[in-house]
Amino acid sequence: MALGFVRPARPEDAEEIARLQLATWRTAYRGMVPAHVLAELTEADLAAGWREAITAAPSPRHRVLVAMEQNESASWLVGFTASGPADEQALAPEEPPLAESVAAITELLVEPRWGRRGHGSRLLAASVDTWRTDGFTAAVAWAYDGDQATRKFLGGAGWEPDGAARALDVEDMLVPQLRLHVALG
Repeated sequence: MALGFVRPARPEDAEEIARLQLATWRTAYRGMVPAHVLAELTEADLAAGWREAITAAPSPRHRVLVAMEQNESASWLVGFTASGPADEQALAPEEPPLAESVAAITELLVEPRWGRRGHGSRLLAASVDTWRTDGFTAAVAWAYDGDQATRKFLGGAGWEPDGAARALDVEDMLVPQLRLHVALG
């Protein structure tokens, strides 16, 4: 029987997080992001960024959590989330800073082959627990307009659009996003 759980990321998880991120982005964002941009990303570059996020987080309120699936003989890293205080990356163009009590998800991914097994829900629940412990009262996350899976997942957990929108300029292609939010009452 398999068991799923969430734990804080460790430095040795960085390569697997990068592999999972790259594989998931190349599947989920195909057609939303130019193919050559996805092709140019490397696991090594992504892993270096994740290692830094894990070992030298900007604050104690910045966290990387990983979802694990385990059976009697092995375990696998199958998803991850990164979050922290809402900063300028959480803002729409020309929007004033969000309150210090707002958390922002910067990434929440479960590798597609491990989907529909509760890993995303466990990651989100663990994040909410840490946000409450850290004194956050609300959270935000950006989703690509074309990413129906993320919008449906977060919507099912009570997240709603807050009216903010932006477009990322990716190699002269504008990729529209909308921001979702939730109160942590």
